[in-house]
Amino acid sequence: MSNLFHSIRCLECEHELTASLFPGECPSCGGSWLEASYDITSLVDNWPEILTQRPTNMWRYRELLPFPQGFKPVSMGEGWTPLTRAESLEKELGLTEVWIKDERQQPTSSFKDRQAAVSISALKAEGVNEMVLASTGNAAAAYAAFCARANIKLWVFLTSSVPAEKMRELALYGAEVIKITGTYDQAKGIAADFALRRKIYLDTGAKAIPNKESMKTVAFEIVEQLGWRAPDWYIQAVSGGLGPVGVLKGFEELYEAGLIDKVPKIGIVQVDGCAPIVRSWERGLEEVEPVTPDTLITVLSTGNPGFAYKILKQANEKYGGSMVSVSDGDAFRAMRKLARSEGFSVEPAASVAFAGLEKISAQSLIKSDEVVVINCSGHTFSAEKHALEDKYIIDLKFDVGEDNKHSKEGLAAALEQLDELVTTIVIIDDNPDDTRLIRRLLQRYKHYRVFEAHNGRDGIDLVRQRKPDLVMLDLTLPEMDGFSILEELKSDERTNEIPVMIVSGRDLSPDQEVFLNGNVQSVWQKGNFSSNDFINHIVNVLGEDEFQAPDPDSKPVLNLEQDENLQNFREGEYPLILVVDDNKWDARLMRRLLNARQRFEVVEAHSTSQAQAIIQEKKPDLIILDLLLPDGSGEELLLELREEIENENIPVVVLTSKDLEPESRAQLASRADSIWSKEILDHSSLIAHVETILNR
Repeated sequence: MSNLFHSIRCLECEHELTASLFPGECPSCGGSWLEASYDITSLVDNWPEILTQRPTNMWRYRELLPFPQGFKPVSMGEGWTPLTRAESLEKELGLTEVWIKDERQQPTSSFKDRQAAVSISALKAEGVNEMVLASTGNAAAAYAAFCARANIKLWVFLTSSVPAEKMRELALYGAEVIKITGTYDQAKGIAADFALRRKIYLDTGAKAIPNKESMKTVAFEIVEQLGWRAPDWYIQAVSGGLGPVGVLKGFEELYEAGLIDKVPKIGIVQVDGCAPIVRSWERGLEEVEPVTPDTLITVLSTGNPGFAYKILKQANEKYGGSMVSVSDGDAFRAMRKLARSEGFSVEPAASVAFAGLEKISAQSLIKSDEVVVINCSGHTFSAEKHALEDKYIIDLKFDVGEDNKHSKEGLAAALEQLDELVTTIVIIDDNPDDTRLIRRLLQRYKHYRVFEAHNGRDGIDLVRQRKPDLVMLDLTLPEMDGFSILEELKSDERTNEIPVMIVSGRDLSPDQEVFLNGNVQSVWQKGNFSSNDFINHIVNVLGEDEFQAPDPDSKPVLNLEQDENLQNFREGEYPLILVVDDNKWDARLMRRLLNARQRFEVVEAHSTSQAQAIIQEKKPDLIILDLLLPDGSGEELLLELREEIENENIPVVVLTSKDLEPESRAQLASRADSIWSKEILDHSSLIAHVETILNR
């Protein structure tokens, strides 16, 4: 049997549209609250018997889901969660039949996996490869997992009140996490603006057709698990209202098909600190009155549920039910009680529903012989705190004015900054000092996020996970060189469109130059360019307007600190090492490596004349010497040293990228303590060698 999805109905004006998963706005009234309609009368009479032959997951109800026959969903076994009898609760509350729909058993431990599975399956079918979501927590975890499975890039906007463990869990799945210092409704607004400006699909929560349709499966399962009978009550904790709105629709469709004899009463439970639905219902309002959330239970902190309120209010008037709020303390007490009486460890949001059940029961609204089903929406499980660092979370801060409202100016500035904050660069280089210096240079001028990998395998995995806007790649790495890394990135459809810049000290053969010209944006020789040129090129590659980085002295890239005044170098207790190299990048790196040992004083010289002056005045204990200098050669400087009685015994370590003929190498070896090649340099071995010389 094929599915029975045949049209879309506007809930605001009743206009009918052609069946579509993503219909947009109503062409008649511009409304965005749309609903999928099915040809229920065509559902075969023996549908319940047919279902028994199908796998026990939420996709078994395919006739009443908006997908064509043969559709392959993005699935992790979601749905068909247990319906467990709560005998201790029955005894305590004086009720005959109470059931717990245990949504903790979903792939990411919450009922939001249903929503994510259907929504991501629909987006995958539509060819969408990037999306934006604002969430209070559980939906973000579900979407992050299913997006990872579907290879869809996810941007998640959360408030700062969401626990850090939850944010780390999202980062573990590879989602881009953006933390907002504001309310959930403000996070939704920023997410919508972000999606609009970048032309990315935005998940619209309860307004989205796939999202509401997913929640129907809760009702379908409950009815089937109860032996094709409807409960008298369905109770759920509510934030934005998507869950009960979708579950209600499922019950109504089964009733229309003649498979149940009634639509259950809906029990809506919210927390006192964020109860816009309950407060508006108590006052008899036709439209919901938004509130500013003030609750510790952040998963339920939607201050403006919009049209969902009207749907739930109409259901209450038609079928009966109740809307109550409970305090945070009530919820935490219910959480402890449920764990000790039924053995259910639940998240605070789920415990709100159980506290609400107690309150509704205490008001004698539930008859003793009525069947009650309560949605246990999620588990207490949280991600391992140390799985990932907080560096994967973007913290978007902006000014808060009076009454906890964000100023327009502060919001505009924050949104402008967000464009940089979400721009990601991955650097793959085996030298941590090199990657650190590049990162510091970039972040001195721009708010880009920069991630580092120090070997090929980690680098490829990082690029696949983060899907960055730009990759900076060194060519000389152990085990897997830059050419192999580049080939793998370009052969993978997940990464082949990501621009790559080569930043390396390696000399290239003609064949290598030809290969790189067809696969990379540019090739940069370490130390032979200015920071202004470097930053400008990166900005242009990323598609931004030209940016002029301050570069008054035209210093080489990575010259991030003010040069020390060499004439006033401090006399200290430690050996003094002179690094002579015209490549300021290499000289600075070597100085940093030596300084990291905290047992040397290190000074740089970038020319023969500068080195001669420092040698005469400071008498260094050791010299690390490059051979290629702008006003002479290292060989000449070394010969001059050995001819001067006062300097002839200063140890000299030659460190060069110059190709040496056997005769030249032999001459150098007779005057220098050792000769090292930059191309195959092992920094640890070199530092150990320096320490050995100075300790002789």
